[in-house]
Amino acid sequence: RNKCIKIVTFVYIKINFLMMLKAGVLGAGHLGKIHLKLLNQSEKYELVGFFDPIEENANKVSEEFGYKKFNSLQELIDAVDVIDIVTPTLSHFDCAKEAIEKGKHIFIEKPITKTIEEAEQLIELSKKYNVKGQVGHVERFNPAFTAVKDSIQNPMFIETHRLAEFNPRGTDVPVVLDLMIHDIDIILSVVKSKVKSINSSGVSILSETPDIANARIEFENGCVANLTASRISLKNMRKSRFFQRDAYIAVDFFEKATEVVKMQDAPKNPGDFDMILQNAEGIKKQIYFENPTVEANNAILDELETFADAINNNTTPIVSLQQGTEALRVAYQIIDNF
Repeated sequence: RNKCIKIVTFVYIKINFLMMLKAGVLGAGHLGKIHLKLLNQSEKYELVGFFDPIEENANKVSEEFGYKKFNSLQELIDAVDVIDIVTPTLSHFDCAKEAIEKGKHIFIEKPITKTIEEAEQLIELSKKYNVKGQVGHVERFNPAFTAVKDSIQNPMFIETHRLAEFNPRGTDVPVVLDLMIHDIDIILSVVKSKVKSINSSGVSILSETPDIANARIEFENGCVANLTASRISLKNMRKSRFFQRDAYIAVDFFEKATEVVKMQDAPKNPGDFDMILQNAEGIKKQIYFENPTVEANNAILDELETFADAINNNTTPIVSLQQGTEALRVAYQIIDNF
């Protein structure tokens, strides 16, 4: 019996090991170091190493954390199954193209590329070389959103506020590509309709590109989304509110909290503590509250590991290259309307 248990355990360990994907990180800046740490911790990846073109930074990260430093992007690509691209947006396309053409899967930070044309080309290349790609829209994995996303059904009005204190990092692109694109992706994931029209405005305060932006997106099914983003606020805020028939759902991405208020037909004999509303036509509705469980998680680790699952199970990544491209397309429509 003990021999049988040992054989089963050995087989399980061997299968589990075989399913681990060799991963390499391209870019070892602030976010790159986080990805390196999490891939190193993950049971679904084997972290092979990283490449950073800034030699001083590469040497520092290698010495401090012990990760293997590669001398070129080509060497890193040849050594792995998955390339995790955590570089400035301008370099996304060239790095991803080189990895895909060598048959490597790519995880690529948001926004997917600098231009829509580049993003569309990556989609075609991924099909040609039969590789998978996922875009790092990390808010899809925020526990507050995942706790209520199944309750968001046919929203007809959406309001989002994404405000951040000033940080020079990221100011090389408009606030729409830096911050608002998170909310664009969330909205596109829950509104099952095509965009009909967009109106927007943006103002530059400290940067060469807009630091504050507001957009109104109208969808063909009648849903309207009002988005506000700022990177020169005095406090941080990341809130979205979804209004649908008989329900109001609020998501606080920053505090990782939710609020769900629903309505149903009022009972004939309501209790003393039931909240009842009556409209002008005399129809009575009962208001009640739901408290979905928000389970703590590491959203970046989750997005990386679900990508491993998509590769191993041959399924579509949660945030596909196509979805990342659509978020970028809407973002540029907003910018073009400034």
